[in-house]
Amino acid sequence: MSLSAPPALFQEALDRLSASPRLWDALRWTVEAGFQGERLAIARELRPWHGDQRRFLDLGCGTGVFAAEFPPGRYVGVDIAPGYLRFAARRRPGAYVVSAGQALALADASFDAALVLGVLHHLPDTTARVAMDELARVLRPGAVVLVMEDTPPPAGQNLAGHLMHALDRGEHIRSEAEYRAIFGPHFAIERAYPMRSGICDYAVFVLERTP
Repeated sequence: MSLSAPPALFQEALDRLSASPRLWDALRWTVEAGFQGERLAIARELRPWHGDQRRFLDLGCGTGVFAAEFPPGRYVGVDIAPGYLRFAARRRPGAYVVSAGQALALADASFDAALVLGVLHHLPDTTARVAMDELARVLRPGAVVLVMEDTPPPAGQNLAGHLMHALDRGEHIRSEAEYRAIFGPHFAIERAYPMRSGICDYAVFVLERTP
């Protein structure tokens, strides 16, 4: 489902903000209440405890804002933006790889769990399905995937969230049912639920990589 593009003036302002990793992090931290909801979901669903021997993939990691939630020696962040990854590598633990989600520069079955946060709503259906197929390729059978994606706020509620989505550069904010349709045959949906992080409404999915 596609929303209308933000007005040009706002789009230019967002482009300027997003060009600075530090400013972009500050904006996201503000509108998402310090990422408390996301951090709690990561701890609850992926359980990346100290001493965990699993390898974790953060697909579309951006500036690596959630890298510290994972064991540093077993975290790999992937993104298409080299500037964001340089920023992340200087400030946050883990390893970082410049790569597109549709053709990951990673070995088959090399990860045990993955985080996909705020990525799919930037991709049209066909591209999103290819990215999910690639994700399945690099995950071992039984791997857990935590997906958190923007979803429209309930009608008549969270007016600030409606405004935020109107300005969001992602043109494919979907309903929960529409996200389910793009996960493909390689994943079983273990559970799904709504979450609000600051003013942002998310659909949360816990997936399992099927054999």
